Amino acid sequence: MAYMFIFGCFCVLGAVSMLAARVGYRREVCNKSIGYDVPAEVKADPALRQRANQLVAFWCTGAAVLSMAPLVPIGSVILSGGGKSVSTWGLVVFALYGMAVVIVGAYPFEKIKHLGGD
Repeated sequence: MAYMFIFGCFCVLGAVSMLAARVGYRREVCNKSIGYDVPAEVKADPALRQRANQLVAFWCTGAAVLSMAPLVPIGSVILSGGGKSVSTWGLVVFALYGMAVVIVGAYPFEKIKHLGGD
């Protein structure tokens, strides 16, 4: 049951990251109704808007790709029908990897907050 939960968490993380990247590729990061809350300086300057869209598209695509990698080992454990398991250290590694993926996905949003001050 725990493996299904971990598998589901990485699937959701990948889906959310892909949706965020889609907003960046469609250049709608500064559109508050579709995109995200960004500083007024970024909304007003076309170059900063473009940079915000590029940041979200690039980093969220990276987070989506990174979140798919653990699906292979977890999926093989699930498909083995109880014949395989993951050690406690393996679960710790999955948790740390998941945190790293979240940090990669959150980076552009923190960077956008500071774009106007650069």
